[in-house]
Amino acid sequence: SSPHLVQVRERIRINGQPISKDLFNKYFWLVYNRLEETKDLVHTSMPAYFRFLTIMAFHVFLQEKVDLAVVEVGIGGAYDCTNIIRAPVVCGVSSLGIDHTSILGDTMEKIAWQKGGIFKVGRPGHLLWFWDVLPCVPEHPHSSQPGVPAFTVAQPERPLEVLRERAQERKVSWWQWCGFGVPHGRGLSLLSPQCPLYLCPELDELEEGCQALELGLAGAHQRSNAALALQLARMWLQRRGCQGKAGGQGWGVRPSLGPWGLSGMHVPPGLGDLKEVRPSTELAGRPVPLAPVFRPTSAMIQGLRDTEWLGRTQVLSHGPVTWYLDGAHTTSSIQACVRWFRQAALNQDKLHDGSEVRVLLFNATGDRDTAALLKLLLPCHFDYAVFCPNFTEVSQNFNVTLENALTRCLENQRTWTHLLEEKGGQDLWLPTPLRVGGLLQPTPARGSLLLVPPAPRPLNSPALVFPCLAQALRWVAQGRDPHLAAPATSGAHPHPAASSGAVLLREAAAVHVLVTGSLHLVGGALRLLDPALSQ
Repeated sequence: SSPHLVQVRERIRINGQPISKDLFNKYFWLVYNRLEETKDLVHTSMPAYFRFLTIMAFHVFLQEKVDLAVVEVGIGGAYDCTNIIRAPVVCGVSSLGIDHTSILGDTMEKIAWQKGGIFKVGRPGHLLWFWDVLPCVPEHPHSSQPGVPAFTVAQPERPLEVLRERAQERKVSWWQWCGFGVPHGRGLSLLSPQCPLYLCPELDELEEGCQALELGLAGAHQRSNAALALQLARMWLQRRGCQGKAGGQGWGVRPSLGPWGLSGMHVPPGLGDLKEVRPSTELAGRPVPLAPVFRPTSAMIQGLRDTEWLGRTQVLSHGPVTWYLDGAHTTSSIQACVRWFRQAALNQDKLHDGSEVRVLLFNATGDRDTAALLKLLLPCHFDYAVFCPNFTEVSQNFNVTLENALTRCLENQRTWTHLLEEKGGQDLWLPTPLRVGGLLQPTPARGSLLLVPPAPRPLNSPALVFPCLAQALRWVAQGRDPHLAAPATSGAHPHPAASSGAVLLREAAAVHVLVTGSLHLVGGALRLLDPALSQ
């Protein structure tokens, strides 16, 4: 998986844990030396960073004899370096979004074409293949076609049609589409009988008649992810003939769904008593057959409950300061982030009496439309917005990379101010663009603090720019987080918002800080807020 948040070892995991430092060191040099020894006139250099780690990951999985490998593509799918497995067990595409437009294209249809490039024709083996976070299930055991099955979640109509076309190009034998939240199969007529379509029941249906499923990952969007994950886990286990080992409470299924019908599905020995769950009237009226509803096993229930994903809907409570970390750099992920943060912050407010201050810490890189992303964050009603590059610390040596990053942050500051003006009709004046180099005033003890210099008239915008994460976090925490040093008290440009904000942050009963945007920003913040992750 990529990117990593704190340590590169996070990209290669076995049984959910990053491989050890010793193991990483061992396989890194083994792969590096072999590649060095086998260079020729055609390939005269080492693979690039991500390609090297991909090669290394496959080597680790082979040498450590894993039973199942779950591989996430880097960017897109069709031309991604992970897309070299000829016959994975299954392929999957999760919810599409506009991202990496310079590489994948600037429309959902173009991006869908790239994602569909991972679909395969060959016989399944032992690999789950997916885009984003969700793997998929094996082909129907009674299907006579050789194609590798593919899964996707609800998509807009035209991108879904593109995925269907890509699947048909490769003669995928069994196409499953998971229709979370799509009423009465709207838009499903695009799919022909050549590509059988099944809907995954929503999580509510799997909970019917049993206890509610507790998810370790917060956010309403995680319920649909969990419903899909359960279907994938069940079907893969069925393919492997090992459901009986996954839990102790049996499976419930819907009878006679689809052209194959569940009555023909293979049920391995030791599965336990089947428990039929009749389809609801609403779902039964859909023109597309539903995937089985079953009783999740105890192992599945525990797996959902214990799932952790650092940097996504993660909350760190450090005394009066609560940090909300959620890497999100597309419009859909920012929208999900906003829904989660507003609810999570509301729940925290109930635990405190007194004043509350909300702070946004944001950065975005690449070709992303930061203005569109920042506009979506307005409903969170932040008192202050802080912008900084993804650098954890900044050395005294100013360089071009830092200058470019800070220029982007100043643009984000200006955008945020304009958005506030449009929303509230206030005159939040900002000075004309300035050279970044002139804004840095280094001090021997604390380094440099980047703020807009004094202006001819008062500056009312509650938006600040800092040259690195460490200084941004220190200003926000104001010495109230034990993991962070107190902010510098001298050497900074005078700034009304910085001065008044510091007072409010020190006196507030609760400080809620949302760190979002770039995953590299979130990773840098985690490195400072939870030093144990760097060990």
